[in-house]
Amino acid sequence: MRDPLDILRETFGFAAFRGVQEQVVTRILEGQDALGVMPTGAGKSLCYQLPAVALEGTAIVISPLIALMEDQVRSASANGIRAAALTSASRDPGGTERALAEGELDLLYVAPERATTDRFGRLLEAARISLVAVDEAHCVSEWGHDFRPDYRLLRPLLDHLRLPRLALTATADRRTRADILDQLGIAPEGLVVSGFDRPNIRYHVVPRSGLPGQLRALLKAHDGAGIVYCPSRAKTEALAADLRETGRPAAAYHAGLDPHIRANNQEAFVRSEDMVMAATIAFGMGIDKPDVRFVAHAATPKSIEAYYQETGRAGRDGEPAEAWLFWGAEDFARARQRIETEVEPHRQQAERERLNALAAFVEAATCRRAILLRHFGEDPPETCGNCDNCLAPPKTLDVTVVAQKLLSAAFRTEMRFGVGYLKQVLSGDDNAKVRTNGHHRLSVFGIMEADELRLVQPVARALIARDALRADAYGGLSFGPGAKPILKGEQRVEIALPPKQSSGSKRRAREDHPPDPLFDALRAWRREEASEQGVPPYVIFHDSTLRQVAAMKPDSLAALRRVDGVGEKKLERYGEGLLGALKGAL
Repeated sequence: MRDPLDILRETFGFAAFRGVQEQVVTRILEGQDALGVMPTGAGKSLCYQLPAVALEGTAIVISPLIALMEDQVRSASANGIRAAALTSASRDPGGTERALAEGELDLLYVAPERATTDRFGRLLEAARISLVAVDEAHCVSEWGHDFRPDYRLLRPLLDHLRLPRLALTATADRRTRADILDQLGIAPEGLVVSGFDRPNIRYHVVPRSGLPGQLRALLKAHDGAGIVYCPSRAKTEALAADLRETGRPAAAYHAGLDPHIRANNQEAFVRSEDMVMAATIAFGMGIDKPDVRFVAHAATPKSIEAYYQETGRAGRDGEPAEAWLFWGAEDFARARQRIETEVEPHRQQAERERLNALAAFVEAATCRRAILLRHFGEDPPETCGNCDNCLAPPKTLDVTVVAQKLLSAAFRTEMRFGVGYLKQVLSGDDNAKVRTNGHHRLSVFGIMEADELRLVQPVARALIARDALRADAYGGLSFGPGAKPILKGEQRVEIALPPKQSSGSKRRAREDHPPDPLFDALRAWRREEASEQGVPPYVIFHDSTLRQVAAMKPDSLAALRRVDGVGEKKLERYGEGLLGALKGAL
């Protein structure tokens, strides 16, 4: 077997492994099982691609989405790896099956639904298989944020093949990790956990306040590609239309689109360097685009795990990127309603705990990154210096009295009214509706001062997030389980008052990457090359590779070989052209 470091250099263009890659790869090459928990952008795919090159036979990779498989095949092939996928979209499935049988593939990607069929089992019996990798392995766990029952059916296949089994995921807390190990039959000593920190991502969390305007400001600050996650199909299309009015290419992506349109939109995004995709969470897992410069959430995600994975789609190349979360109290109201009506009873408490953790995250006045990392069992520093709360620490305000008055008003108005009406009662607004309801005679009528009234909206938002107040379908506010401790004075309520937002994001983008004509010239060369080859620009070289070329200014193929991301196949195919573009721009 070839030295793994030789393969790393020659095939992938790297002189050394990153993070825990070497631990995972070593276990597989020694015939042992592994569960690798590694953040997005940490190079999970290399953990099975390198063994696939090193070992005799074909590595089977079980992946949940066709688009993800196609993207991985494209990237692996660019590095000279013999890769294919068997999917419903395959143009020549018979040819792929013959290549498998004849030992002409290093990698074969399949979905779990196909992997568990008898027919596929017979194909494997007739082929030489080196290992089985289960990508997005959190899908196997009912405690994971994206549980898929088909993943539960993989264990018999793994046991029958008796080959090294590798599971990979970016998001799994302790309970989910234990469940993955159990479901896939991997011994506890096979668990390899990387640090969860993505230091290149800057986190921002702000209340929604004119979302289209907030997103337009974000686009103005970032020239690169971005994803905006939306809570509904209709919202994706509305936001995409609005963003296109800025002159920026933008498209929608959701499961209800015509499949041809959906595929075209995704392909356009993958190939673009500045497009914005307004999408439901159905989008993102299916791409491996490294140069996404920002991910924004137009509403709160399902959980911290989902948030971490979705924001992790920004900055996979290690270059600076940003994550923005625009949230509102109604997000939490809808989420709690969904838990009560759509989630199986035995999973409801776990889902409530996840939602409460997310509420604490969005309301926090402390370091966002530290909260995320503690959630995944790490012990980070108190501050990171690269999130909104660290860069501009918010003031905190004890609003317990305001919260008690608001809760009392909700109770005394029989929990039938929304925040706006309760504010009228609390302010002493002696209008016709208040008089008709007889609420001008309540003890809470007019008990708030002007400075307290200004806090009603943020306090209501905080109480709904904490499940002290619940909003019904008509906007009426009723008590949640968190109300009583606040009313009895057993629990204080503090809120963060963020500083008025600046254009710091735009300043940061300029500071991180000041204008570089040489880098721009290399990107232009790459863009032309990608167009000729019919592949996304990043398949040729990542931005990080081009930046290194611009900095090092190699003058020969031997010097270019020392740049990260330039393997032998790419050196042979693109080396002379890249050196020519560099020379022409100097």
